[in-house]
Amino acid sequence: MAGTQWVPKTEVGRRVLNGEITNIDQILESGKKILESEIIDFLLPELTEEVLEVVSTQRMTASGRKQLMKAVAILGNKNGYIGVGVGKAHEARDAIDEAINDAKRRIIKVQLGCGSWECGCGGLHSILQEVTGKSSSTKIVIKPAPKGVGIVAGTVVRKVLSFAGVKDAWTFTRGRTRNVLNMVEATIEALNSLNKLKKGIREELIEEKKVDEPGVEISEEKQGEQTEEVPTENDKFVS
Repeated sequence: MAGTQWVPKTEVGRRVLNGEITNIDQILESGKKILESEIIDFLLPELTEEVLEVVSTQRMTASGRKQLMKAVAILGNKNGYIGVGVGKAHEARDAIDEAINDAKRRIIKVQLGCGSWECGCGGLHSILQEVTGKSSSTKIVIKPAPKGVGIVAGTVVRKVLSFAGVKDAWTFTRGRTRNVLNMVEATIEALNSLNKLKKGIREELIEEKKVDEPGVEISEEKQGEQTEEVPTENDKFVS
């Protein structure tokens, strides 16, 4: 980080600073948690962030009513990586900073692809297959769409998908869709479910969506070889 001397406090952070880890995928595939936001600053410096919501929350205590500001933020590089975070503080600016740092620690990778049977271009403009996510009473279904359709979704879901790098998708939502945090978390859960597919299944889905190569014609000689009749046991007894 420019102008700041970062002193890592975790093993993953020290390995990133020493140059042993140079790719965010190494951390995500290992299953280790990212506990320091500076790790993302080193490995994904091109992230774009946006604040989706800033609201005030109140709770009653023995000493009276206390008020805090809550912020919901997302960040992504629009090329397969996205994170969502929530922050609370007495001031709005501090809550936003906490939400952004929380989003960096919760970054995930999105498996982009072309899962639409109507397209089959093999590009990375949509997702591999239909996915479902749920948060509280909010449920979302995301379906791959052919190139050029765009993101057919509400404002919040459209922002999340665009930050993740999805350019074409159909969505269907149910429940309390006015709750911004629930909508964001349900969308993230749906996208993250693609990472739970086995590696072989993901590769098969990618291969199935590639454009088929033109078939190779079989010569007459090879056709004859393939159609050559093999005598059966009954034929041996025919005079």
